[in-house]
Amino acid sequence: MPPRTMPPRIMPLRIMTALAATAVIVTGALAQPAYASATATVTAPARTDLRACYDGACKLTLTKAVSFPVSRTFGITRLAVSFDRHRVRVKGTGPGVSSQALLGAGGSGSVNGIGIKVVSLSSKRVVVRLTG
Repeated sequence: MPPRTMPPRIMPLRIMTALAATAVIVTGALAQPAYASATATVTAPARTDLRACYDGACKLTLTKAVSFPVSRTFGITRLAVSFDRHRVRVKGTGPGVSSQALLGAGGSGSVNGIGIKVVSLSSKRVVVRLTG
């Protein structure tokens, strides 16, 4: 008779949601005052470029804020990236879940298992590398 194995323990949804909602990672230099929060708006990459980010692994060059779907395996369903000359905001959302990272130039962090690295940042353009 084979040994009996116990099923893996799964964290209750309420606890996972509370943890995800409070997960805010702040790294990099954030010298901007709280009242200044303008975002650059010129053009975004083609939709085909954003589809490549579904698995949480891509390099984005953005000239305006974007939002795109990501795999449910991260516990979120959508990722939004916005920026100004001082910081990049990456926010992940899903049913009952919200998590974000605020990063300065050269900063790195994560949102629900999606790694984020700010490669370059200016008032008109940001280059962000995502790793899933």
